[in-house]
Amino acid sequence: MRLCVGHLALITSEKALRQLCAPDGIVERVQIITARETDRSRGFGCVEMPNATETTATLAGLQGTPCGGRTFTITEARSCEGRDGPQRPRW
Repeated sequence: MRLCVGHLALITSEKALRQLCAPDGIVERVQIITARETDRSRGFGCVEMPNATETTATLAGLQGTPCGGRTFTITEARSCEGRDGPQRPRW
């Protein structure tokens, strides 16, 4: 299962996010989303865990946790399947 972690402090690293989620279970992958132009954090990331029970425990345990002056917002990631067609360009 995949979790979206929002409202991350801009200095939060992938290693730090992995360590926060690790007590609840095995973490397969962590990714902090960065801006293409500056390579700086955009303030959110994704965590993938193989076990649904562990993922639920992480979701409940970290929701509202303060870190770096911000409070985490964690949700289950939605699938991209079912979108109708390509997205329109932003410009």
